[in-house]
Amino acid sequence: MFISTVQAAEAGPAQASGMSTIIMMVLFAVVFYFLLIRPQSKRAKEHKTMLEAIQKGDEVVTSGGILGKVSKITDSFIVLNVAQGVEMKFQKHSVTATLPKGTIKEVNS
Repeated sequence: MFISTVQAAEAGPAQASGMSTIIMMVLFAVVFYFLLIRPQSKRAKEHKTMLEAIQKGDEVVTSGGILGKVSKITDSFIVLNVAQGVEMKFQKHSVTATLPKGTIKEVNS
């Protein structure tokens, strides 16, 4: 009786199998994908679509918070009319949102 107790004590607690470790790693990767990678790629795709849809005359806001009306578009730059007779050139990817028509008039009045 004493010998079997000693042998059981030497064996130690049951160790986790290699399969459960692999399952936990796969589960972690799936959660990481759905919580971090997928939403970020979705936002990037929406931003790219928005930038492609910008046309002359659209009202936009930049990442710096500057409101302006698009007066010229090139492949990588956009020229905004921010005040009467004042035009500023920005990189196209700095545009964060398009605004409904008439927003700038509402803000100025």
